[in-house]
Parts: sequence; structure tokens; C-alpha cells
Amino acid sequence: MTGRPTVVRRAPGKLYVAGEYAVVEPGNPAILIAVDRYVTVTVSDPGEPGVVLSSDLAARTAHCRWRDGRLGGSGPQDEELLRESFAHVAAAIEIVGRLLAERDLPAPALDVSVSSELHDNGTKFGFGSSGAVVVATVAAMAAHCGLDLTPDARYRLAMLATAGLEPKASGGDLAAGTWGGWITYRAPDRAAVLDLTRRTGVEEALRVPWPGHEVRALPGPEGLSLEVGWTGTPASTSSLVSGLDRRTWRGSASHRRFVETSNDFVRASVDALEGGDREGLLRQIRRARQELARLDEEVGLGIFTQRLTALCEAAEAVGGAAKPSGAGGGDCGIALLDAEAALDIAQVRKRWTTAGVRPLPIRPAMEGNAE
Repeated sequence: MTGRPTVVRRAPGKLYVAGEYAVVEPGNPAILIAVDRYVTVTVSDPGEPGVVLSSDLAARTAHCRWRDGRLGGSGPQDEELLRESFAHVAAAIEIVGRLLAERDLPAPALDVSVSSELHDNGTKFGFGSSGAVVVATVAAMAAHCGLDLTPDARYRLAMLATAGLEPKASGGDLAAGTWGGWITYRAPDRAAVLDLTRRTGVEEALRVPWPGHEVRALPGPEGLSLEVGWTGTPASTSSLVSGLDRRTWRGSASHRRFVETSNDFVRASVDALEGGDREGLLRQIRRARQELARLDEEVGLGIFTQRLTALCEAAEAVGGAAKPSGAGGGDCGIALLDAEAALDIAQVRKRWTTAGVRPLPIRPAMEGNAE
């Protein structure tokens, strides 16, 4: 089929406020915010058979072909590029392709172009670029093919695509990218939903409840300014999370204590946000930092780097609260500071800069993936 409209969709990045690591396990809550840096995906007709993939972060364009519902490179170089630079984009395209096939619609020819604001000269900030590109690709391809999908359906397709590549990915970045704003999120049982999809198909997996899963919007914090600092050093979330398994941490007393404590301060943070309790929220964010530090000390993951520690200390010195956002080991940290204390905010930013932490002009993105 030809003559389909060119479609542009974008999805915001994310930051974790509380609950990282625990959220990897189904049913444990976390708090995230969508941020006003975006991945943009443009889908159009390529004018030739197959699928053409390009990105401002890839060395060259990949030319692909549909093969039994999967994308394969047209040659060895395309195959390598598909695997190394476009794995998440391809997974998103393939899951929408499966839905089309179940509706007796053909796999389309596509020209898919990706551009990202979630990097600095190719170095990632830690805003969940992989998740954002999956969310934006699902939305753009679905719209290009005439599929009318709810936000929940788009999230589920993105989760299925991601879980097929990274079974331990919580999908919090997908939820933030889909709904935007401040959210509380519980991850589904990814193994269960993948098995469900294998047995019953994608269409049915979009309809039925997913065990453990929840997304709910939250109000932003009253009277507090969100400050974001970037360490300039990228970190691998998947490597840090898998490091816990290598150390036989899961199932231990330390693991149980961490999950219980995390669930407690996330619930208390949700209550503080919904109740407009500024001081209560700051107390819970400090608890979150302390629990991550305890985990780091016990397991030796390297969550806290010298720069992330300096970031936290600078914020707490003026009465704020701060912590690494996400897996730590680099990437970003966040701070919540008195929004009316301009001198304190300026002092924190100055101390960050001196410590090698770059303040980023980030604000919450109150809308997720645009229609």
C-alpha cells in the first residue's frame, strides 16, 4: 500500500524519583517523571519495498526486509547495523507488525527516521533513550498504518517489544514516555505477559489485565524546584541491575529489607505528593538516598560515584533532598530544593559545577507521547 501519510511522533525521556531497583520486580512501586527532552520518530513511505532505518546517532542508514514477521538486514552490513544501532526500533516495528498481521493487514514498507535530544554529542544523559525511542516508534508506525490505539495499548506494545530484548527492564521509562508528568508505576510480570502473547497473540495481550501492573498520575511537588545534574559519565542500567543477581543478592535478607523499605518510602512519597506535604516528601527522598547507599555498601555495585555523592551533599547542605536517579553509577542525579530560595539554588548549581556535575535545564514534560 502507498500514499500513507508521513507521521511524526515524539516521546519524552524520564527520571526516577524513587523506587529504582525494587521496581524491576513485578508489583513494586516507583515514582518517575517525564522530562522535556525528547526522541522524535518520523515514519513515511520509502518509495521502495522494505524498511529503511536512519538515526542521528547511527553511522549510516540500514536497509531491511520483512522475513516471516521479523526484520532482517538486506546485507551483512545492514544486519550488523540493525543489531547494534536499531535493535529497539526494530523490536517496536516488529510488535506493531504482529498486531497488523493478526488483523489480516500486510507488513508495510516504511522509512523510519529517529532524532534524539537525550544525548550530548552521542553520550547519553540517562533519560531512558531506549524506552523513549520504542514508545515514539510504536506510536508513529501505528498512526502511519491507521491503527487507533489508546495510551494503554501503546504502552503495552512498547513493553512487549522491550521485554523481548531486555526481560528485566521494568518499563518505567515506557510509562513515563507514554503518559508524561509525574507518575507512580508498578511493572507487570514480563515473563507472564510474554508467555500470554505467545499463547494468545498480541491482540489478546492488549485486552486482558497484566499481573502486577499499575500506572497512576501524580501531582508535582508544591513549592519545590526539581534540579537535575549530569555527571558526564554514562552508566549501564542493565549491567548494574544484573550485578545484583551475580552477587546472589536476590532472595537474601538484605534483598527483602531493601524491597520493604523501598515500597514504604515510595508509598509515603506518593502520600506526600498527593497531600501537598513538602517536608514529608523531602524526608522520603532522603530515605531513598540512604537506602541506595546501604545497598551500595552491602553489594558493592558502584551506585554512588564521587560526583553523585557531591551532588547529593550540595543539595542537603541547603536543606534540600537529593539522590541518584535510576541505577546510578553515573548518568544523572536529582535534587528537590525550596523553589523560592533562589540563592540556595544558585549555590547548589555552583557547587555542582565545581564538582564536575553539569546542571541541566530540565523541567517535567506534562504530556507523554503526543497524538
